[in-house]
Amino acid sequence: MLKAPPKRPYLLRAMHQWITDSGHTPHVIVDAERAGSDVPRAYVQEGKIVLNLSYTATQRLKIDNDVVEFDARFAGVVHHVRFPVSAVMGIYARETGEGMMFAEQDAGPETPPPSSGPAPSEEGGGGPKRPQLRVVK
Repeated sequence: MLKAPPKRPYLLRAMHQWITDSGHTPHVIVDAERAGSDVPRAYVQEGKIVLNLSYTATQRLKIDNDVVEFDARFAGVVHHVRFPVSAVMGIYARETGEGMMFAEQDAGPETPPPSSGPAPSEEGGGGPKRPQLRVVK
């Protein structure tokens, strides 16, 4: 039996379309430290960057199964932006905050092993940590 492809690129494209069709502006939160991320470093804060993925803010936007890339202006200078889909941490509508944060399981096989976090005893059990959503404004 074939292994199912990662869900993240499909969810990303669906949410992007839904936000756009709703008349809102899609923004993504990207892990700028992920290998293969080519983003304007001047706009990275705490290892993350928020990017406007609207069709009016980007040119040649392409959301493939492996990579997101586009051209956009930052302070009047055109940059080619490219990052792996696995680096996308979430997508939301700027106007409403509605959107989706992605779990590491959705990234697929290219995701590195989880970082060392709190010990299982600190989490109230030895089971896997559940994903948590939080509002990003």
